[in-house]
Amino acid sequence: MFREKIKVLDCTIRDGGLVNNHDFDERFVREVYKAISASGVDYMEMGYKNSKKLFSEKEFGKWKFCDDEDIKKATDGIESKTKISVMVDVGRVDIDDVKPKSQSPVDMIRVATYVKDIDKAIFLVNHFAEKGYETTVNIMAITKALDNELTEALHQLENECKAKVIYIVDSFGFLYQETTELLVKKYKSILKTKEVGMHAHNNQQLGFSNTIEAIIHNANYLDATIYGLGRAAGNCPLELLIGFLKNPKFDIRPILDVISKEFIPLRNKIEWGYIIPHAITGMFNEHPRTAMAMRKTDKKDDYRAFYDTFTGPALD
Repeated sequence: MFREKIKVLDCTIRDGGLVNNHDFDERFVREVYKAISASGVDYMEMGYKNSKKLFSEKEFGKWKFCDDEDIKKATDGIESKTKISVMVDVGRVDIDDVKPKSQSPVDMIRVATYVKDIDKAIFLVNHFAEKGYETTVNIMAITKALDNELTEALHQLENECKAKVIYIVDSFGFLYQETTELLVKKYKSILKTKEVGMHAHNNQQLGFSNTIEAIIHNANYLDATIYGLGRAAGNCPLELLIGFLKNPKFDIRPILDVISKEFIPLRNKIEWGYIIPHAITGMFNEHPRTAMAMRKTDKKDDYRAFYDTFTGPALD
């Protein structure tokens, strides 16, 4: 449980932004940053660095774009050793918008990609690394990747990419402990000069346990969110992970405080966490967008009908 190399990254605002179009107000983000800083968590991910040429500022909040000035406003004056991260998606970032590290409050840029776009991800990572940032590659929808394609991608990342961490991303909450073990061991067998990271979703209530499984097999970079806030079923809860790690540098108390003050009221405004439709998409290794859409209809609790959309009705 205690391993010096382990780093925890909080992605509450980034992954949680997928629930509310990244429209958190500055006060809320500041309170989260205070709590994360006081808890000793290593990184906090503020959101996405997406191109304003592709996405409208009228439709999305500021954490879809993570302008340096907005980050400075949310963090200014707070004493903190927590490093700041942002995420970019392959094909959705204008690299000219990203200033050199020496001119930015951001410490780490994480590149999210599918296996098929690994060449593009490597280009982005190497570009950002040359600008002075820590970098990672987050391979999304890992449970949809063909084994031979993943093998080739990992070899490319080992030999051509400057990222220091390569993440397993269980985008659909489909993984079980056995498959988590296999994936971490596969990553470790090929990535000799890089760390392995784990980003787990909680569709089947396995986000925390799969993260523990990844730790057991020497994944050292761990994603989590406060109270599990994240798209659909959400993520591995940060408070559970800190409680498990038993590392004296972490303090769970500030996280519990911010949950009481900020996240309990937030639950009355937006929905996230384990519910049956998200569990069903997890069972079938499918994107939760269908469940999220179903929850906005007047049949949001018709679970059997939703299940039958994947299987067809049972035969009498």
